[in-house]
Amino acid sequence: MARGELRIYLGAAPGVGKTYTMLEEARRRAERGTDVVIGFVETHGRIHTAAMIGDLETVARKPITYRGADFTEMDLDAILARRPELAVVDELAHTNVPGRRNAKRWQDVQELLDAGISVLSTVNMQHLESLNDVVARITGVEQRETVPDAVVRTAEQVELVDMTPEALRRRMAHGNIYQSEKIDAALSNYFRAGNLTALRELALLWLADKVDDQLDKYRADHRIDATWETRERVVVALTGGREGGTLIRRAARIAARNKGADLLAVHVARNDGLAGADPAELARQRVVAESLGGTYHQVVGADVPQALLDFARGVNATQIVLGASSRGRLARLLTAGVGVTTTALSGSIDVHLVTHERAGQGRLARRVSPALSWSRQITGFALVLLGLPALTLVLDVGLTNDILIFLAAVVGVALVGGLGPALLAAVAGSLLLNYYFTPPLGRFTIAARDNLVALLVFVIVALAVSWVVDTAARKTRQAARASAEAQTLFTIAGGVIRGERLLERLRETFGLESVTLLEDGRVSATVGVPCTDPRTADAEVIVDDRHTLLLKGHPLDASDRRIVEAFAAQAALALRQERLTAEAAAAKPLAEADKMRTALLAAVSHDLRTPLAGAKAAVAGLLSNEVHFGPEDRRELLETADQSLDRLDRLVANLLDMSRLQAGALGVTAIDIGLEEVVPRALDDLGGNVVSRLPPDLPAVRADPGLLERILVNVIGNALRYSPPGRPPTIAGRAVGDRVELRVIDHGPGIPAEDRDKVFQPFQRLGDHDNHTGAGLGLALSRGLTEAMGGSLTPDETPGGGLTMILSLPSDTPSGPSGPARVPTPDGGNASIRVTHPDQGAVR
Repeated sequence: MARGELRIYLGAAPGVGKTYTMLEEARRRAERGTDVVIGFVETHGRIHTAAMIGDLETVARKPITYRGADFTEMDLDAILARRPELAVVDELAHTNVPGRRNAKRWQDVQELLDAGISVLSTVNMQHLESLNDVVARITGVEQRETVPDAVVRTAEQVELVDMTPEALRRRMAHGNIYQSEKIDAALSNYFRAGNLTALRELALLWLADKVDDQLDKYRADHRIDATWETRERVVVALTGGREGGTLIRRAARIAARNKGADLLAVHVARNDGLAGADPAELARQRVVAESLGGTYHQVVGADVPQALLDFARGVNATQIVLGASSRGRLARLLTAGVGVTTTALSGSIDVHLVTHERAGQGRLARRVSPALSWSRQITGFALVLLGLPALTLVLDVGLTNDILIFLAAVVGVALVGGLGPALLAAVAGSLLLNYYFTPPLGRFTIAARDNLVALLVFVIVALAVSWVVDTAARKTRQAARASAEAQTLFTIAGGVIRGERLLERLRETFGLESVTLLEDGRVSATVGVPCTDPRTADAEVIVDDRHTLLLKGHPLDASDRRIVEAFAAQAALALRQERLTAEAAAAKPLAEADKMRTALLAAVSHDLRTPLAGAKAAVAGLLSNEVHFGPEDRRELLETADQSLDRLDRLVANLLDMSRLQAGALGVTAIDIGLEEVVPRALDDLGGNVVSRLPPDLPAVRADPGLLERILVNVIGNALRYSPPGRPPTIAGRAVGDRVELRVIDHGPGIPAEDRDKVFQPFQRLGDHDNHTGAGLGLALSRGLTEAMGGSLTPDETPGGGLTMILSLPSDTPSGPSGPARVPTPDGGNASIRVTHPDQGAVR
């Protein structure tokens, strides 16, 4: 069975016309004969959107009751049974009511696609997982319903439904998006022109990335190697030299001139496995590239220009930045160089050759270590001085054979002593053959032309063999050194991943006494006795402008210095990472406080306005001269004003106490008080039907009476609101050691175990379905107040269904151990004595 196709209509903000456009497409498909059904469409009361549904077949929604409230969701099974060609499913990021087979609607859509049913759906930018936090920072509104980017990116088609901010705000003002009472608040908050412009840019850029992925796939499928300049991509080639920082910054400036351009830094490593570029310098340049918003890449190739161009064409680069050649004039005359060759082969890719301090100065000569040890070289010279004269004394088998035997001797010397002794053997052998074996004998002259050719061939072959043998020995030694360096660098990388101390690893690796990292002349990290003066150190490695590594123990070999520089660069990066982590940890409380303030503003925008509006309307009615109210009407208006002001008073008190809790400035006056005194006051304040079964011998608790009453009002109030008719909550208590547990049992819908801790977050109402029952502070405040008094507030499940809140407080009268207390429930059964309420998020 072929998988269905997914088409998504993407919008920068609500109201741009995603659902309307989706329904237009559904009607066009239906008119062309496609079997179309509407699985779920949310019109939000918009007349034109509802009219667009018209006579399209609609699958009835499935009614669901959750926690005493009725909801409707898409009937996934009914759509699967109906098996249309195309299903219209609105709001891809929607969270299903708990208890459904799938937690998210996009998972429902995946089932439809797997069943071969194509789907039209919609999503807004703020619901994309990767942009959720970005949108929250822009708008100040956090969206809890998200959809993974991968789900949207894998859609066969993503169409942007675009609208200018001005046009969208006009639609809002005309009442085409929200109801009239919400228009002013929306225009002055989420729908500000700056917010909409930023969201629109995010949508365009995100969709551009999606289109770019599709273009890459098309080019790969059709084997198109030519560069298509659809988007600026600047590739900067790094050699590992000190000019790399200059090149990266120059490339970054080029990329910055083009909005949305990509910066890619690449180093082409040799494919022979031998050490080449300085790893420490490359590590520093990688940091520079990433700090400028670029990415770092490394490719392997024998032909550097070709490998560089292959990489550039692979990423569809439009420009390449290279450093001007640092080779001398003679070298440039002999070979074209990487820059010239790359330019000649680049085709449509622009190549920039950037000058720098070392351009044209010639490469710094590196000290070349001998390929073989000194003992082997001395042995080789000894073989030349002793072996060749001895060979001359015993040979006389014809010139041709003599030449071959001397050639074998030169090869043997090269194998033993390397290039130097082999060159001496070639020269000495040619002279001995000329003097003793080539007519006229005893003279350095050659009579026959054939003999001259034979001697010249001997010299050339001897020199060539000597060079090959010496080069092979040198590369073998370099390969062993490169392998050791690679192993050491692997150890560095592993240490960084595992969080090991790099300086300790450096001291162990090189057998040092102490290693000290200085930052601006001060000790940042050290292993062993700190060394603060570079003059007393055995080695000094300059990491960057601010960091220096001082080593004590023994001087460093030149070959070891490269690895130490890599260690130093990684140590500086690790130090910087530790500081960033510490700064992030220090900033986390500030971010939480900022989040709290944002949520506070969002909460008070509605929850303060409602009681204020009720009180103002009641008072305005009493003051009006246009209407005459009788005594009963006046009393009703006064009661309305009184209730509204009481609600406002509780809300303001909760907000103030939550602020004090967050600031650590809440005053607590704990005294010994009996629960039989506090619980009745809380019940009187609530006025609901609650069964109290507190034991008469319950010890007093150590608590602040006022705060404890506030806690009970919040907790029991929630239990009352969600208890089913005829089954009121039950309050009971028991002593457990040096604590007293107060528990209230309700038999409401309860809360899933995985969601219980979420409702203790400020401004949280579980499910976010009800935005009119309070600011969502009650349980967060209740837990905070309880913990401030040395107690705890934890949720649990009521046997038989429901939720139990356990309020545990310290007591000055310890009791003996007791088993689980059981009390009768209102329906005649038994339940643990617990404070139970069904919705920990909705508060009074």
